Amino acid sequence: LLSNIYAATGRWECVSTVRKMMKDRGLKKQRGYSSIAVGNIVHDFFVGDESHPLKEEISAELQRLGSLMEKVGYVPDTKVVLHDVEEEEKEHMLCHHSEKLA
Repeated sequence: LLSNIYAATGRWECVSTVRKMMKDRGLKKQRGYSSIAVGNIVHDFFVGDESHPLKEEISAELQRLGSLMEKVGYVPDTKVVLHDVEEEEKEHMLCHHSEKLA
């Protein structure tokens, strides 16, 4: 949580310090995921996971929806991406978030 607070305010040096302290103490941040039930089957989607058997179809649909959204003026709010990366990478992270995959 403290790491995210620092990241939200652009204090990347403090983020690095907190993450190093966590690593030194053997603490790990829990990997984010989202789930959805379709019929009687629960599908889990983890951050960065590409093991879902329908990943190609899901990715194509996200691409299609993203194009439609851009045509009507959608602009991703990259301020919510708490990583020190380029703007284009932030947009990619938003479009492939586990909630969108689910």
